[in-house]
Amino acid sequence: MIKSEEQWARFELRRQSDALVYTFDRAARADGSVGYKRRDGDYWIIRKPGWGWIALDEASQSCAGRPWNVLPDDQGDRPPEGDWVSRKGAKSYVYSLVYID
Repeated sequence: MIKSEEQWARFELRRQSDALVYTFDRAARADGSVGYKRRDGDYWIIRKPGWGWIALDEASQSCAGRPWNVLPDDQGDRPPEGDWVSRKGAKSYVYSLVYID
C-alpha cells in the first residue's frame, strides 16, 4: 500500500529494550525547515547535510540518534523506518521507527 503525505506525518520510536514509545509529528522549525518534533518536549529529528536524518541535541548541536541501517545518501525526504540508535551520556538504546496513522 502506498502511503499518502498525511500517513507520513507522524511516527513512533519504540525502544526495543522496554517498549517505551516516543511519538513525533512533522512540524515547521523556527528556521523554516521541516522536522519531526517529539510530543513530550522540544526534541527534534531533522535532516542535516552530510548526516541525513538525526535526533539533534539542540544544546550541544550534536547527534543524539540516527538510523542504524540506512546511510545518509540512501535516505529520502523523511526519516527512514527501521532500527535507530541513540546515545544519552554513557547509555545507548535501539529503537524501531514506525510510521503511524
